[in-house]
Amino acid sequence: MPDIPSPFESQRLDRLYQQLVNEEDARVCRDISESACKVVPGNFLLQITTQFFTKLGDAIANPKTVLAWLLAALSAPTIFTAFLVPVRESGSLLPQLIIASYVRRIPVRKWVFVLGSVLQAVSVFGMALVAATLTGTAAGFGLLGALIAFSLSRGLCSVASKDVLGKTVPKTRRGRVSGWSETLAGLVTIGIGVFLLLSGDGSGDRSETSAGTWVILLAIAGGLWLVGAATYAAIKEEPGATEGGGNALTEAVKRLALLRDDAPFRRFVIARSLLLCSALSAPFFIMLAHENTEGALLVLGLFVIADGVANLVSAPFWGRFADKSSRWAMVVAGAASALVGLLLVAVVEFTGLAGAAWLYPLFFFLLAIAHSGVRMGRKTYVVDLAGGNKRTDYVAVSNTVIGVVLLITGSVGALANVISISGVIVVLAIMGLTGAWLSSRLPEVT
Repeated sequence: MPDIPSPFESQRLDRLYQQLVNEEDARVCRDISESACKVVPGNFLLQITTQFFTKLGDAIANPKTVLAWLLAALSAPTIFTAFLVPVRESGSLLPQLIIASYVRRIPVRKWVFVLGSVLQAVSVFGMALVAATLTGTAAGFGLLGALIAFSLSRGLCSVASKDVLGKTVPKTRRGRVSGWSETLAGLVTIGIGVFLLLSGDGSGDRSETSAGTWVILLAIAGGLWLVGAATYAAIKEEPGATEGGGNALTEAVKRLALLRDDAPFRRFVIARSLLLCSALSAPFFIMLAHENTEGALLVLGLFVIADGVANLVSAPFWGRFADKSSRWAMVVAGAASALVGLLLVAVVEFTGLAGAAWLYPLFFFLLAIAHSGVRMGRKTYVVDLAGGNKRTDYVAVSNTVIGVVLLITGSVGALANVISISGVIVVLAIMGLTGAWLSSRLPEVT
């Protein structure tokens, strides 16, 4: 795709960019080249647009909601549902250490993101095909296989996007790229949640008509990734250094030495691992709601709406917060996610409100706000911590380690067989408080 000409440097783009970053000195260019500075407004808006389309696609093809429902509709064994979230999260993280070695050989890395987005689109189209043609065990294997391909493709995008962001958007502006895109995607996600409520998915309806509706939605989600690939291809990115692009396994082992030799990075990875509590707590909130309200809140749309509203109202705030201090964004959001869990347990265990229908969506909403801050803070922190060509290594190593940690800490759900669901939430909250404390001891990089 040819480069976008003059509109990249138009006055209209400059004005829009200045309004979005909400600062008079919008042309500040910290940590990027002078030539890249000239096209920051265009690159900034293109990355917001791309992230909007891909995040909306994520909302439609969410393994915690849509794909789980689809497997039930296709009468697949429950074992496949149990593997959805671990495969979705870890599959995109674990291979990144090796992927990074190949990415380093490519001077213009936006094309890696474009490839990853196209492959994700193909994977989601595959899910739609499975939904339309298979049932039972065959559908389970087919959907899980498509999800593995989707997750691995996502790893390409994750490694490349951080590096492209660091090369094309200056410090103090990077958090707002995710902030604005998540706001827009959150707004549309609310509409998806309303659709889910009206479609009656929470009632257990498994009709062919409903399944056909999800086939259409999955096809739309695949199309969104194709649109995202097209907008990302228009970014103006300067060629970067290509050192360290040797044998993938050898380079991967070498990069793991970062955990031993780079103390600030090592502390960041440990803190990020503990802050996973904000993501791991969500299903236990829903389980607690089910336990105390006899399943009255297991209406898919309510939780989708809560998540969408949380992103809508909080993402711009967290984006600006992360640009001022990504370290403190991690501290505040991590502590908040832990305190929300502790407060919910206290209300459920020590008041008479355990059966209140409004209680759980409210706390789920607060947890989603805190999780948005954790995610925004750690994404911005790792980009700012790693100067120059180290970003690819930092992102790949940290994501690979987190993939392993996810598989380990994801098994914390087994504790529910020994202690109560409230007890599991407390354990995760303690984990989050520890992560917030370690984050406060990280060096300031903004």
